[in-house]
Amino acid sequence: MKTPVFAFGTLHAQRAHAVVLFALAASIVAGSVAAAMVGGFRINMTPSEPLGLWRIVELNRPASLGDLVFICPPQTTVMQEATERGYLRSGTCTGGVAPLIKTVIAVAGQHVEIGAGVTIDGRPVPFSDLAERDGNGRPMKRFPSGVVPNESVFLHSPFRSSYDSRYFGPLPTSGILGLAQPVLTYAP
Repeated sequence: MKTPVFAFGTLHAQRAHAVVLFALAASIVAGSVAAAMVGGFRINMTPSEPLGLWRIVELNRPASLGDLVFICPPQTTVMQEATERGYLRSGTCTGGVAPLIKTVIAVAGQHVEIGAGVTIDGRPVPFSDLAERDGNGRPMKRFPSGVVPNESVFLHSPFRSSYDSRYFGPLPTSGILGLAQPVLTYAP
């Protein structure tokens, strides 16, 4: 009886092939994600904005109303609590969190009022009602209202469960990585 040198049909060989294929697929995915991040691309996996692949476009001017931006949040007590609660995903920003993707709805000098919803300089912001509790039933702290400081922006997403400036307040413009440009996205 001849013994095959390499038996494709044995259970051991099938497992070995499965492990090799899985490792190869994982390497390709990890390499693609790393290359995309280095090349200015980000994958959005939160419903705050459409899911999918986004590109960070350099912002050669001050941020203005309506800009959709990628921004790294500062390491503050509020952001550390948000990380502990699972509101922020892990990523490449200082503190190990992913950049946020949000729309600028107020800039320095504008007055933000937080009530049942948000008003900017007396004008209500659509889709800005606040959640009293998060998905785990924990109370949500809200920003106490006020004027957006110099070199800061107030950010928003129309998604009700979005963690944005309604809760953490204005963020420094120094954290802006650039404009968010959709490449291949899907809005469920």
